[in-house]
Amino acid sequence: MNSPLFDLMRVLAIMPLLSLTLPASESIPPPAAPPPPASLEWWREARFGLFIHWGPVSLKGTEIGWSRGAEVPEVEYDRLFRDFNPTRFDARAWARTAKAAGMRYLVLTSKHHDGFCLWDSQYTDYDVMNTPFGRDVIKELSAACRKEGIVFCTYHSICDWWHPDYPLGSPGGKSQKPSPNMDRYNTYLKNQVAELVHNYGPLGILWFDGEWESPWNPDRALDLYRHCRQLQPSLIVNNRVGKGREDMAGTTARGAFAGDYDTPEQRIGKFQNDRPWESCITICQQWAWKPNDPLKTLKQCLQTLVTCAGGDGNLLLNVGPMPDGRIEPRQVERLQEMGHWLKRYGKSIYATRGGPFRPGAWGVSTHHGKTVYVHVLDWQNQDTVRLPAIEKRIVSASVLTGGKVNCTQSAQGIELRVPVKSRQEIDTVIQLRIEGPASEIAPR
Repeated sequence: MNSPLFDLMRVLAIMPLLSLTLPASESIPPPAAPPPPASLEWWREARFGLFIHWGPVSLKGTEIGWSRGAEVPEVEYDRLFRDFNPTRFDARAWARTAKAAGMRYLVLTSKHHDGFCLWDSQYTDYDVMNTPFGRDVIKELSAACRKEGIVFCTYHSICDWWHPDYPLGSPGGKSQKPSPNMDRYNTYLKNQVAELVHNYGPLGILWFDGEWESPWNPDRALDLYRHCRQLQPSLIVNNRVGKGREDMAGTTARGAFAGDYDTPEQRIGKFQNDRPWESCITICQQWAWKPNDPLKTLKQCLQTLVTCAGGDGNLLLNVGPMPDGRIEPRQVERLQEMGHWLKRYGKSIYATRGGPFRPGAWGVSTHHGKTVYVHVLDWQNQDTVRLPAIEKRIVSASVLTGGKVNCTQSAQGIELRVPVKSRQEIDTVIQLRIEGPASEIAPR
């Protein structure tokens, strides 16, 4: 289901970028204005995106960035690009995979902590153009996404364990570089960000990471955010541009600069409808490709998506393509299965907000207009789902996933009963039509 705002974002995604007026090295004055409301609105309505971690490390099957200097010696890791030749890479196939999954945006690692760049950068030779492959991955994928109606976005690491000017190195930022220059590195970082926006934008999101290390500080964080906002006023920037993120929970400490939204990692965020959030979670176990990496079941994947939406957040589901450039077929199949479900029941996810019933052991709820969707994920061996009372009258009740529901509303609460034969293993979606906007009901 596409909203006018989402259609507007698709139009913007194919328009020439008109707002790039300052060179990347020029200082950018305050204030650090937030993006226009429409920018965040399209993204919240989208609810579901594809995360892609990829690079020469796929040749080893170890984790991107983190395995440099750990499982793979630095010298060996840094030479992998010389053998990186993913001849079966097909940008259109990647974009179509995202579309078939029901995803509305795609985030690709332009540069991870290992410093390797997947685009043709004028600021370094450590990029994809100097591999045997020699093709600009970001150029091809950004174009393919726009053709398929997918909003293209990039992940970009703030830390860089390869670059000589960045103070810390591998493994995992635990070593010191001999002659670092953080000011010079900061210029490199901002120049590359400008390059991405100028050459491949407009982008939907700039997804930063690597902000936790000591060389990064709040002043640099705010400056980078202002830089992004000046380059493209509509750009969405995650909270990892700043320094206040509370570990993998992904929320930013109160009072700290926090970008535009929170980023829980490998977990579903808490119910939070006063600030946008997005859980980034792997479809297997590792971010980058790993042979025989255990794959999450369809039930796990769909219930994760539904629970994120019920908490008023997004899901950014990650795949790690193989060394030959293909997304692993079993991962593609899982994504297609998710897409099939969303084609039938996506109206209970897209363009909804979380609530008004807070997540419980039974499941979650979402709402849009005068409709509340009750997603029963676990009946807990009970015949009835009991929900808190609401002040608006329920006009009708039906089962979106098929079957009948018995709905009883009173001053004490709401009771929903669905026959066992009509219950779905993954998600029984009950549709409640109410007499007024569901957004007027305070979460309970």
